[in-house]
Amino acid sequence: MDSAMVLDLGVKTLLVAAKLSAPILITALAVGFAVALLQSMTQIQEVTLSFVPKLLGIAIVLVVCGNWMIQTLVQFTQQLFDELPKLLGG
Repeated sequence: MDSAMVLDLGVKTLLVAAKLSAPILITALAVGFAVALLQSMTQIQEVTLSFVPKLLGIAIVLVVCGNWMIQTLVQFTQQLFDELPKLLGG
């Protein structure tokens, strides 16, 4: 296994991780921004007011995108297992 293969594997892994985490992070960012905007307009500074909507938004995203996320991860794992002999030099 040379350094190019290791770098390629690392890049693929980071891309899959970014692709899988993007829906959750974008949802948390959007809901957090909306709640912060609402809090600043109404001057209500309640901690749970920002936590509960994020939790609900992330739960909805996991229900909607969960199947796609699992399929993506399984497909990446199968590709990794298929390339394992080549990576080990066999």
